[in-house]
Amino acid sequence: MRLKQRIVRILVHEIVADVDENEHEVVLLIHWAGGRHSELKVKKNKTGQHRRCTSMEAIEILKQMVSSHTDDQIATTLNRLGFKTGAGHTWTEKKVYSARHTHDLAPYDPQQTQCYMTLEQAAQYLGVSANSVRRMIKLGKLRAEQVVPCAPWRISAAILKSEEIQQAVRHIKSGSGVPRTRSTQDKDCLFSIR
Repeated sequence: MRLKQRIVRILVHEIVADVDENEHEVVLLIHWAGGRHSELKVKKNKTGQHRRCTSMEAIEILKQMVSSHTDDQIATTLNRLGFKTGAGHTWTEKKVYSARHTHDLAPYDPQQTQCYMTLEQAAQYLGVSANSVRRMIKLGKLRAEQVVPCAPWRISAAILKSEEIQQAVRHIKSGSGVPRTRSTQDKDCLFSIR
């Protein structure tokens, strides 16, 4: 590295830098030893832009979630999906906030989610565990949606009031909603003839 620096000092007399605002370029005029000149133009970064940019996939997820999810929920979803910030860090609420402002995205609007509940809110409303609600979704008994994979579930508040869901909840609370299976060894012992 020292040798390279010495060679550059021998060959280059001076470098004059100028900014062309119309073209958004930095213009470098290199004065070589011996009297020759070279011009080098380098694109100037726009305000807030740098070489370590967030991937477009992460920005697309941000755009899909931004109006109906909080910055904290978006950060959690991006981390679950394995996305990193432009600097290679995990997402936080502040980093989502910053990305929203950089891309001029509107903040979370609570009015858009008034008709929906999260999985945890639905569990509290129904008086069952979050795992029970998750199982109902998995079995197709309860309709729920995710904006993107790994995002928080959105469950319509109207569906939770339906008779079908209320009946399923009664089954869960009575203990008949979860089938109990015995191991094959237990079954053999029950029916063995001695």
